[in-house]
Amino acid sequence: MSSRKTPATAVRKRLLILDDHPMMREGLAQLINNENDLTVCGEAGTGLEAIDLVAKQKPDLVLADISLPDKSGLEVIKELRAFHPDLEVLVISMHEESLYAQRVLRAGARGYIMKQEGGKKLMEAIRRVLGGQIYISEKMSSTLLESLSGQTGKSKSLIGELSDREFEVLQLLGQGKGTSEIAAQLHLSVKTVDAHRANIKRKLNLQSASELMRYAVRWVETQRVG
Repeated sequence: MSSRKTPATAVRKRLLILDDHPMMREGLAQLINNENDLTVCGEAGTGLEAIDLVAKQKPDLVLADISLPDKSGLEVIKELRAFHPDLEVLVISMHEESLYAQRVLRAGARGYIMKQEGGKKLMEAIRRVLGGQIYISEKMSSTLLESLSGQTGKSKSLIGELSDREFEVLQLLGQGKGTSEIAAQLHLSVKTVDAHRANIKRKLNLQSASELMRYAVRWVETQRVG
């Protein structure tokens, strides 16, 4: 049953779903299409597909996961916003909001919701973003306000100190990728990736390359839980 009633003549807002799991896309599409004021105009399993489809379908909002097989989700958001400034992006992810929300907002997304939330919360987030507002959890709102007011102090995560590119390199290291593979995937030189690795070690207080690899693998594993 739809949670919102709109006149039959009302124009539905068009959404594009970006997620590399077909079952997740199917479930989200069914949920969204049950709403009288929303409709799914396309689905994509990779960042490149999404960039191509957005240009063709011209959706009002992209509902995007940030764990993608071909491109960094953060880079996809930045690219979509660069080419389509009026496009709204809402990230839906299994990853911990405290680690990702600030990054996706900086990249140009207008909201972040975790996949564990129910359909009612998702519809609320979609409509809030379509209405020109930002959607994050109340807990994350408080964290961001504290950060802006300089009250987080030493509680700030060391990973939060990493730049978006360093953050991406850490993720790929944790997935077992070598320097050359990371350079190719992120379209960087090997020398630049080495520089990012050095910065990551310094910021995370790690002493060696092997210590960095162990840290990265453990961290990626914790992100897969749930």
